[in-house]
Parts: sequence; C-alpha cells; structure tokens
Amino acid sequence: MAQPAEHASPQARGGRPVFAETQGGARGTDSDTDHGAVPVLAARIALRRASSRAAHKGLLGRLGPGLITGASDDDPSGIATYSQTGAQFGYAMCWVMLFCFPLMAAIQEISARMGRTTGRGIAGNIRAHYSRWLLYPIVGLLLIANTINLGADLGAMAAALKLLVGGPANLYVIGFAIGCTWLEVFSRYERYISILKWGSFVLLAYVAVALVVPVPWDVVFYSTFVPSFSLKTDYVVTVVAVLGTTITPYCFFWQSSQEAEDQRVDPTAHALIDAPEQASAEISRMRFDTYIGMGYSNAISLFIIVAAAATLHAHGVTDIQTSAQAAEALRPIAGVFTFALFAAGIIGIGLLAVPVLAASGAYALGEALGWTTGLDRKPLDAKAFYVTIAISTVVGVGINFVGLDPIKALFWSAVVNGVVAVPLMVIIMLMAMREDVMGDFVLPRALWAMGWLSTATMAVVVAIMFATW
Repeated sequence: MAQPAEHASPQARGGRPVFAETQGGARGTDSDTDHGAVPVLAARIALRRASSRAAHKGLLGRLGPGLITGASDDDPSGIATYSQTGAQFGYAMCWVMLFCFPLMAAIQEISARMGRTTGRGIAGNIRAHYSRWLLYPIVGLLLIANTINLGADLGAMAAALKLLVGGPANLYVIGFAIGCTWLEVFSRYERYISILKWGSFVLLAYVAVALVVPVPWDVVFYSTFVPSFSLKTDYVVTVVAVLGTTITPYCFFWQSSQEAEDQRVDPTAHALIDAPEQASAEISRMRFDTYIGMGYSNAISLFIIVAAAATLHAHGVTDIQTSAQAAEALRPIAGVFTFALFAAGIIGIGLLAVPVLAASGAYALGEALGWTTGLDRKPLDAKAFYVTIAISTVVGVGINFVGLDPIKALFWSAVVNGVVAVPLMVIIMLMAMREDVMGDFVLPRALWAMGWLSTATMAVVVAIMFATW
C-alpha cells in the first residue's frame, strides 16, 4: 500500500519536478526547467504570503468547510432526533456522540482531502474514474434525500417561528425558502461563507439551554465515557437513528466540493496533486478545521440530548417527533426563556442547513454532468447549478403543502441516505487510496483504518435499519 507524502517536495513524485499551474493552466516538464522555476518560485512566495495572512485571521480564519459542515449536520431534523433520544432514554445514550466523533471526523477529513488534493468534489472524481452508471444513481438518490430533508427542515423552522410569534406557518416556509435561496444565489462568495461561519454559532443556544436547567453533570460524564448497552428494539433503533443522522452523505459532498472551490477561488492556491509544496500547511489546516467542526457538531448534539433528558425525560415526556414539539414541550417545564432559546436555535441553524442541503445536491449533480458549478460564480455563469438549487428548494417547499407527514418524510430521507451512504463511503475509501486519483497523497494508515471503520459501522447501522423496518 502506498504511503502518503504529506510533506512532499516538488521532486517527490517519481523523482520528476512538479511545477505549480500557471495562469494558462500548463505545468512545466523536465525539458523546460528554466521556465518552470519561475512558477515554482512564485508559488512558494504566494504560499508564504497566504500563510502570513492566515496567521493574522485568528481561529475563525482557519475554520471553513469543516465548521460549516459540522454545524449543518445539527439541522432541525437532527435536533428532533437528538431531542427524542434524550427524552426517551435520558442520559443513557450520551456515549453515542463520543463514539460517533472519530468516525465522523475521519470520513469528513477524507472527503476534504480529496477535494483539496484533486481540485474536484466527490462526484467529479467518481465521474473521472468510475462508470457513469455508478455515479448517476448515487447522485439521484442524494438529491431525493436532500430535498426531502430540506423540506422537513423548512417545516420545522416555520413551526418554531409560529411558536415564537404566531402567524401562518405556510407563509413562513415560503419566506425562509426565498431568503435562503436569495442569499445563496446573489451574495458575494466570501461574504456568504462568512455568514455561514458566523451562523454556525447559533447552535450555542443549546449549550445555554443545558446550562440554565438543573443537570446532574456527574451522571452525564459517566454516561458519556462509560457506554451502556441494551438489545431492546427501541434502544437499538435509536442508536441507529443517531448514527445515521450524524454521518450523512450530503456532508461528504459539501465539504469536498467546498475545499475544491476554496482552492479554485484563491489565486495563491493549487490542487495539491499539482503543488505538493502546499501540502503541509493545507493538510494541517484541513485536519484542524475538520476536527474542530465535527467536535463542535457532536458536542452540540450531546448538549441537546442532555437538555432533553434534564427536562422532558425528567418530567415523563418521552415521545418527541419533531424539533418544534421538543421546543413546545419545554415551555411548561423549563420556562419561556428556555423554550425561546430552543426554538430560536431551530430557526437559526435551519438558515444554515437548508442552503447546504440544496447546494450539496447541486454540486453533486453539476460535477456528475460536467456543468460549471460554484457559489462564487455569477448566476448567469452557472445557470444549471443555481437552477438546481432553486428547484430543490421549491420542491422542499412543496412537501409542506401536499400534506406529507414530516415524520414519514424524515423516515424516507433516512432510508434513502442509508441506501446511498455505504456504497458511497466504499467508493470514497477506494478512491482515496488510488495514486491515479490522489497522487502521492493517498491516506496515511491511521486515517485509512478509521475511514474503513466508519464505513463498516455505517454498513452495520444500515443493515439494522432495514432489519427493523
């Protein structure tokens, strides 16, 4: 098995010089070393300048696709799952979030590496190296699952706003959809990414909820680090639901495509396969971003479980089907302030998750069909990409007007995600170890092992899901 060259020099690939791409897109060869030295020197200078700029940005400047991906994973549908977990089982499942963290972080880091190393997202790499008949069903199922999930999230946001201020929920669904789509299509890329970053911090509302209600923290710590198991059907099904909510295909596509796009819009950056001298700094940044983002996501999920356990479960409320129901149930138990925080969190994170769901599907479809893609593109320069975002959002809105039960919608979304997740993760792992895909940046052994462990875990989860269906 080939080993990675995270700190490879320009001569690392087979002993031949590897030059950064010039603006014309060409790379130097052995025969034009004198001319090639100029772009290599320019790339190194640009890299040092970029590193210097990054050093002045502070913590938030080092965070990006990983943080946004992690936050979007705690979407309103996920909040419902974690609330039900805490309401039904109290603190008994706190350990699941700790268990999920390394598995989730590993597959997300692998997805990020693929995007940054190749300059293409996951769908683009599958298109380049595998049959279209393998790619198209995966992308099609992803679009279906994302759209259903998006519709459920819009409904949850509208229900939460109705709880806070009253009014017509259906009108709020339309308003949220228009607002999310408008920002996604017409905002300047750097500003939009900044909005998504700052929006991720709305999840701290759930930390506040857990801190303002009485919580036996000794029990929480024990339950987090000492797993408790049960073979009862309800317990097993809930563990499966939590794992399926936490490790989900749209996150793979979003983070990989965002890494590729960030590289493309930065004039000092190049795909690592073409500019290996950038690898050390970029892989370090991706790892930091991903582990912070996934750690933040799982910590918030844990706080949601704790808050639900300390309030709903402690007062005998054990059946929560939606995030809005969880918020409403909190009002008489924990007070208006806690209820308002919980409901506001649903709305705030929905404003981040809905665009991510729409865009991840658009990236996947666009890369699969060879379209021009990217949130940095002007609408007229990437019409099909933005039309896909708009259509997904419109269909998501429609789900709320056809009388489809949101619980059934999320169930079918989970089923479709399960169908997509395992074969997709297998393909990602196979591509990540192919030198014709990743060059010298195939996975190191530890990440390779964690990636396959994550894949095997999801295979077991999906098998249990279908067995208990």
